Amino acid sequence: MDIMINLLVFLAVFALTAGFSRKGGEWTPERLRKALCFFTCQSNLLCAVSCLLTAVFSISGNVPEWVWLLKYTGTAAVTVTMLTVFLFLAPSVGQDWVKKLLTGSAADLFMHLLVPVAALVSFCVFEKRGMRFLQALAGMLPVLLYGILYIRKTQFSPESKRWEDFYGFNRNGKLAVSAAGMLAGTFLVCMALMALQNR
Repeated sequence: MDIMINLLVFLAVFALTAGFSRKGGEWTPERLRKALCFFTCQSNLLCAVSCLLTAVFSISGNVPEWVWLLKYTGTAAVTVTMLTVFLFLAPSVGQDWVKKLLTGSAADLFMHLLVPVAALVSFCVFEKRGMRFLQALAGMLPVLLYGILYIRKTQFSPESKRWEDFYGFNRNGKLAVSAAGMLAGTFLVCMALMALQNR
C-alpha cells in the first residue's frame, strides 16, 4: 500500500508539472518557469522525488535514513502548502478564491490537497521510525530557503526580474510579521509530525 501511494504521488505530480510546460498543445517553457516560482510547485516536486526514492528503496527492501528524512522534509513542505491555503490565504484573500483553487483544475486540487494528504498518510501511518528533535528541524529547511528566495526576488531583485508579491506576504508592509508567522507555523507542523512519528 505504501509503495503504491508513493508511486501515485510521484506520477501525479510529475504529470501535472509537465502539463505546466504546455499550453494549447504547444511547448511553453516560460509557463513552467513561472509555475516553479511558487512554493506549491517546488514543495510538490520535492515530495514527489522523495516518494519515488522511498518506493524504489522499499521495493529493494531497505529504505536508508537519508531517504526517510527526505520524505519527511517533502511531507512537511506540502503540509505547509496545504495549511497556508486554508489558514492564511483563505482569511486574507477570501473563501471563494480557495473554493475556486480546489475545484478549478486537477493541478490545484492535487497539489494543494490530495498530494499533501497522501504524503501525510504514507509517512505517518506506514513509515514510522521515531523522530528526534534535531531531525524534526530539518522539515523547516524548504520554507526557510524559499523564504530567503522569495524576499530577495520580491524586494531586492532588479525591477525587470522582480517577482510580484503573489502570496501577499508584504501586504501593508508586514513582510517581517508574515515571515515570522510562516516559520512559527512550519515549526508547529514539524513538531506535530514528530509527535505522530513517536506515538
